[in-house]
Amino acid sequence: MRLLVIEDNPDILANIVDYFETSGHLVDCARNGPGGLHLALTGNFDLIVLDIMLPGMDGYQVCAALRASGNAVPIIMLTARDALNDRLQGLNNGADDYLIKPFALAELQARIEAILRRTQGKHAQRLQVGDLVLNLDDFSAVRAGQVLRLNPACFKLLEVLMRKSPGVVRRQVLEEALWGEDIPASDALRSHLHLLRQVIDKPFEQPLLHTIHGVGYRLGEVKDA
Repeated sequence: MRLLVIEDNPDILANIVDYFETSGHLVDCARNGPGGLHLALTGNFDLIVLDIMLPGMDGYQVCAALRASGNAVPIIMLTARDALNDRLQGLNNGADDYLIKPFALAELQARIEAILRRTQGKHAQRLQVGDLVLNLDDFSAVRAGQVLRLNPACFKLLEVLMRKSPGVVRRQVLEEALWGEDIPASDALRSHLHLLRQVIDKPFEQPLLHTIHGVGYRLGEVKDA
């Protein structure tokens, strides 16, 4: 399961991320409305956990913008507001559920699982480039019949590259996919791409990941001259 958590409280955000990552799920996060909306529109998520009181854009605006774009990913809204009108506003903007703070993480997990059971099968996706297959439902990757083990960062990079294949993906696009607006000063992207190459290319005869110097990276089979 891949979750997007949009929450500006660092303690709540860290608790949610730690809880679900410990269970083996992939979790992306944002701490403001515009950043969260960008990730939601450009990524592929099973569900979004969305706080209402956010800087830049509030959760109602983020939810409404997503639904206006045609994005139907399930959304659970989080808020300290417990008035009926507040709950109705979130639901009327397209949220699927509403959880009042403070809440138990086990309850959040149960609500997520209940929503996903209802929507199971509606967002099935499978990407393929050559003999490499990426299944976005169960976060598995296979090349030439061999199961590949990818960490969350490599999985995300591979998803972006496969969606754009055979086009070239610029470095900044990959960096934003991993870190949003908080791109590290060091060249951490190079390390993640090196690890991705070790997994998807090194055991096989033909490489799929190619560096386009000065521009970015391309995933695809080598074209005949």
